[in-house]
Amino acid sequence: MKHFYGVIGAGGYGREVMPLARVNLEGRLLSAEVDLYFVVEGDVSVQQVNGTPLISLEAFMRMPGPQHFNIAIGNSVARERIANICVSANMTPFQIAAANVEILDGNEIGAGAILSSFSMVTSNARIGKFFHANIYSYVAHDCVIGDYVTFAPGVKCNGHVVVEDHAYIGTGAVIKEGSAQKPLRIGCGAVVGMGAVVTRDVPAGAIVVGNPARAMEKK
Repeated sequence: MKHFYGVIGAGGYGREVMPLARVNLEGRLLSAEVDLYFVVEGDVSVQQVNGTPLISLEAFMRMPGPQHFNIAIGNSVARERIANICVSANMTPFQIAAANVEILDGNEIGAGAILSSFSMVTSNARIGKFFHANIYSYVAHDCVIGDYVTFAPGVKCNGHVVVEDHAYIGTGAVIKEGSAQKPLRIGCGAVVGMGAVVTRDVPAGAIVVGNPARAMEKK
């Protein structure tokens, strides 16, 4: 039976992720065991993107065989909404990882993770569903990462850090190492700005910037 794989999202990140998915599935694609698509919500205005067929989510759901999906959309709320739609339709998440990703010992990585080129998970980290690790980002030892968390390129998340659901960590941000007794915590839905250096806990929903990172002043 043929299986159908879809990368949901054909924007910038989707176009970066699709070649990784293609390599992950290479042998099965060559043997025609699987078909691979870009998938988008709503109407489809073109038939392919960068040589890969593009279809609507509705059409993908009607494929005559098991459907597998991942979501290459930066907005974490949209990512959760689409994941719930797909899982409710009995579709199965699949992980996408670049060939040069390093994953060391004792890690737990949730369904639907995307690990882009040169990213790394060291040891004994726990990572939730639909995590995005963009290029050159890492998760160090004993970190706990929630669901629908996004690491932009070059994020350095050092050991004993807790990053709660839907947090966004901007390009080049550095998160100071916590401790086993007192992990450094990034709260649910918090945003860490580009290049920020986080040296203390960030409350849920806060936006922090700078070195050391501080909450943005409200205008």
